Amino acid sequence: MSALVLACGNATTTASPGPLTDSARSELRELPARPGRKVLDPVLAEFTGDRLVVRGDDADLAAVVLRLMIKDRLAVTVGYLPTEPRTSKIARLWGLPLDRPDRLAEVAATGSARPVPLVRDDAGGVLLGHGVVHRPRGLAFCDDATALHGAATRIEVAPDTEGGAGLVARVVWGLFGRKSREFRGRAFQLGCSATTVERDGVAVEGATKWTWYRHTEDLRLAQP
Repeated sequence: MSALVLACGNATTTASPGPLTDSARSELRELPARPGRKVLDPVLAEFTGDRLVVRGDDADLAAVVLRLMIKDRLAVTVGYLPTEPRTSKIARLWGLPLDRPDRLAEVAATGSARPVPLVRDDAGGVLLGHGVVHRPRGLAFCDDATALHGAATRIEVAPDTEGGAGLVARVVWGLFGRKSREFRGRAFQLGCSATTVERDGVAVEGATKWTWYRHTEDLRLAQP
């Protein structure tokens, strides 16, 4: 099994990919943090293997998956080796072995490819682990259900891990955020006063509308 290991940002200095690069059929490429089109597209054009492993943080993985989606390369199995496993929302969401570094590397290198919902947005990004809308005031829908009419403390959105239509949205409100309501569907749409939206650790300021929705093709994620 061939693998291309993309070490993003300071990943090559914080930890070793271990068994990923011990294989003669694996190649390590060092890339900047959150690599974009100019960096990634030439790398992907040369890559003919069947497995790609990202070493970095959640934002790095999202940046790579975005280019795979745009370039129609989602048939490739994607392994994830987070530099900080215990703080990775993606690793926790999809049940990667957070407390066992060797096992985590093994899963990234040889774990089974399982299809998981690939959630994208109308601002040109993807959501792989955790999205947050901070203090929204407006109107929101999850498919046909009204999720928000007024104000909330926050809205949290994540891919659905239970085989649902695509995503899960949790609207939180009340004193100290003690009240919440959960919605499941294919799409979540929001129109609101200017606010901050976070997707996999990257903030977008001044958003007045936002839509998350399931892509037509799933992500093949390496899992235990």
